[in-house]
Amino acid sequence: MDVSLILEYGWVILVLVALEGLLSADNALVLAIMVKHLPEEQKKKALFYGLMGAFVFRFASLFLISFLAKVWQIQAIGALYLIFISINHLFKAYMKKNKHALENKAGKKSPKKKSGFWMTVFKVEVADIAFAIDSILTAVALAAMVTPLGIGEIGGLDSGQFMVILAGGIIGLIIMRFAATYFVQLLQKRPGLETAAFVIVGWVGVKLAVATLAHEKIGVLSPDFSHSLPWKLTFYGVLVGIAILGWFLSPTKKVEEQTNLQKAQNI
Repeated sequence: MDVSLILEYGWVILVLVALEGLLSADNALVLAIMVKHLPEEQKKKALFYGLMGAFVFRFASLFLISFLAKVWQIQAIGALYLIFISINHLFKAYMKKNKHALENKAGKKSPKKKSGFWMTVFKVEVADIAFAIDSILTAVALAAMVTPLGIGEIGGLDSGQFMVILAGGIIGLIIMRFAATYFVQLLQKRPGLETAAFVIVGWVGVKLAVATLAHEKIGVLSPDFSHSLPWKLTFYGVLVGIAILGWFLSPTKKVEEQTNLQKAQNI
């Protein structure tokens, strides 16, 4: 392998690690949000199951690359699910905010209904599948840019391209393993980050939807559009922008509690 080929594979792996890191961090943040209402012991178990599910689905998807890239229905289901949970969460958050204001005004508070342990685990695993699909499609798009080594195929891809995807996927999972615990702690300090996280989930769903519409069997968008530089810059620019805005617009829990107290006193 000559130096130019090593450099080519090296920079693609670095870019892939960065992108997989972003998607893994978002996946970890969603897991943290989904399990946070559970008691501490159940929260740890649900988070463990969620991380194990993410590992299994992402590893399995490596060997289903050709299948996932060709079957647009799977991409469409993943896109619809991510967009649904994003809109559903934002709608519930809006209704909860209005309900909270009315309860403060009336001086009463109704009990909250939360998903049980196994239903929470189920929701977490479905989210893992959707993120795994998006993760592998991102990896396939980048791996397609490198020169094939021509020494055999794995999962329908050149062995060199497959190893690029495998390396990026493993590093992404390692990032996710440590990010999940961090985000659980972060959400306790900045609960307002939930909104930004679910806006990002919806945006990732849009990315999957674009990939679906650009599929050769759908043809609504050009097949090259979902892999084009302008779209990639737009997607990741908006993704980072949402994360930055979410951080600065989300007060710490102490500040938020003081603000809510002041609002309640003014009603």
